[in-house]
Amino acid sequence: MRLTTKGRFAVTAMIDLALRQGNGPVTLSGISQRQAISLSYLEQLFGKLRRHEIVESVRGPGGGYSLARTADKVTVADIIIAVDEPIDATQCGGKENCHGADAASGTRCMTHELWATLNAKMVDFLDSVTLQDLVDQQKQKEQNVVVMHRHAPSDNTEAKHIGVN
Repeated sequence: MRLTTKGRFAVTAMIDLALRQGNGPVTLSGISQRQAISLSYLEQLFGKLRRHEIVESVRGPGGGYSLARTADKVTVADIIIAVDEPIDATQCGGKENCHGADAASGTRCMTHELWATLNAKMVDFLDSVTLQDLVDQQKQKEQNVVVMHRHAPSDNTEAKHIGVN
């Protein structure tokens, strides 16, 4: 199982939106520029997020998108499911016809339970991580940027920014 671009971009865009939530509606063009995601792709994703009542749109000058509920009430699973991202490691899409769609040959494979259990664990994990958790993690990361100075023999000081993980 692999998370596709759709799911990754949706989560990234939602983090960007939530980080700027306090400044009014956030434009998709702003998210597009900051996160290097196509504007038309974001429009598709946010249409789905709006239909699932995760975001709401504000029209007109100064318009954009805002969260429809607080970031601590939105999970990563909510976002991924809203944009139709499949969370499925089974070969059959959970239909238990791993060896073919035909009823006669459509039997479960020997590892079906393993992959079905993995699906449940993935959904549980993604449902345990909130958008607020990701926003807090991002803010913490930004606070861990340290400015170090290297003194040259002259009075010139060169500043270097180093990210701390």
